[in-house]
Amino acid sequence: MTDEILNRTAPKSSTGRPIVVMGVQGCGKSTVGQRLGDALGMRFADGDDLHSAEARAKMAAGHPLIDADRIPWLTLIAHTIAESVANGEPNVVACSALKRSYRDLLRSIVPTLVFVELFGDQALVAERLTHRNHEYMPAALIDSQFAALQPLAADEAGVRINLTNTPDDIVGLAVEFLQYHAAPVTRRT
Repeated sequence: MTDEILNRTAPKSSTGRPIVVMGVQGCGKSTVGQRLGDALGMRFADGDDLHSAEARAKMAAGHPLIDADRIPWLTLIAHTIAESVANGEPNVVACSALKRSYRDLLRSIVPTLVFVELFGDQALVAERLTHRNHEYMPAALIDSQFAALQPLAADEAGVRINLTNTPDDIVGLAVEFLQYHAAPVTRRT
């Protein structure tokens, strides 16, 4: 089996830019985001930490968030990233950023943002969720996550990486893209 990184628009050197590691729940955003930050010498922030108490309670009760719930959260994430850029220390943030409109909102506040999308089969993510106990995000919400997901488009700054890779391999592929923005890379798994 091979894994293809889908090249997307990005400048020659993206390591000085803020990064959002995105994807559905259980795809490994926090793990990869922390490791990517370590690899690039950038601070990591988990967008989950910025959810309101109301949003956490809604999800814990098994109800997916709607756009009206997500927009204030995404705006807070964007301002947190913008502050890191203004301080000269762009960071890596884990954030689902499932819809194009959400990513557009983030980019409207942080135009230099680049995305690393972790993508994969819903069955694989569902299986991973059986080994995870999240504080307020029950596995039952996976269907709503995949229903809302709009993969990165060719005109968005970022890269899509198959989550069948190990977290270390995903980080390596992301760093390769971010540092060199080479032609599409194929890796064997």
